[in-house]
Amino acid sequence: MSKALFVQRRDGRVAAMQFIYAWSMNTPVNLANDLVTFFEGCEEPREHYAFGEELIHGVIEHIADIDSRIKGLAHNWEFERIAKIDLAIMRIAMFEMVYRKDIPPVVSINEAIDLSKQFSNADAKRFINGILDRLKDQLGRDARKAD
Repeated sequence: MSKALFVQRRDGRVAAMQFIYAWSMNTPVNLANDLVTFFEGCEEPREHYAFGEELIHGVIEHIADIDSRIKGLAHNWEFERIAKIDLAIMRIAMFEMVYRKDIPPVVSINEAIDLSKQFSNADAKRFINGILDRLKDQLGRDARKAD
């Protein structure tokens, strides 16, 4: 992967995490309008965040399945007590791991941990890694390869 593509994907994940976080706090009436407003406030043109926009739509489309998986994997932890930023990070990583076969699961896990280091508290990376690692073990595919 080229450095430019890596930066675009990273920026896309950050934008997706920020939008999903805000979306979880205040679900928009009109998603399309909210996305226009959101991307107008970003540093780069909207096209730069195309990958992030794919993640946003994917997470929202599959939110019931993703949240069900989180609830099943977060042993001894009430779903409502999970920090909203950690939840946004996990939702994106889980969407990638389950629905984006072109991304190796370990890449999604590593990206989620990096996001948690940048945007959450010091303990979040262990919590997020534990849940995503359990999901990785359930996927039934090589965690280091894209399908």
